Amino acid sequence: MTAAKPRWTIADLEFFPDNGDRHEIIDGNLYVTRAPHWKHQKVLTRLCQALPSQDAHGRTGEVLQTPGLIFASDDNVIPDLVWISQEKLNHYADEAGHFTAAPELIVEVLSQKSQDIARDRQVKLKLYSRVGVEEYWIVDWQQQTVEIYWRSSARLELVLTLFSEDQLTSSLFPDWRLQVADIFA
Repeated sequence: MTAAKPRWTIADLEFFPDNGDRHEIIDGNLYVTRAPHWKHQKVLTRLCQALPSQDAHGRTGEVLQTPGLIFASDDNVIPDLVWISQEKLNHYADEAGHFTAAPELIVEVLSQKSQDIARDRQVKLKLYSRVGVEEYWIVDWQQQTVEIYWRSSARLELVLTLFSEDQLTSSLFPDWRLQVADIFA
């Protein structure tokens, strides 16, 4: 008989050391990642500086790096970057400063390890789709590509993959443009 796999919750995170590792729980499974490559951080900084503060609906918002998102006791993630409306900032943050509602945009920059890449492309895509994220970008700094997922029929679907010669646009910010090459320059 095989032992049952433990189901992790937010309460379990209190027992982990504060050593700089990122601990995330998705559907009760624990994921641990180390600090990312500096090029990963450079991409995040460029995107953070480039994204607008207002969306197509006139909502103002904030671009934040590595915020805590708690959707349930067994769904606790730390995406690389989010754009979240001021309304959600004001109404959906817990006392510890974690968001309890899905941001409008989530960006994950791929890490170098295959298990981390699979988590962003599969596990997190499924979670973000389930909780109502409007748009999801997967940025690959090594291949210099950006995959764009938009919400359609209650789930996130891949609509295009951009390369360095392309322009990054968004359904959330229709008048905004960014040359993909500028993200990786």
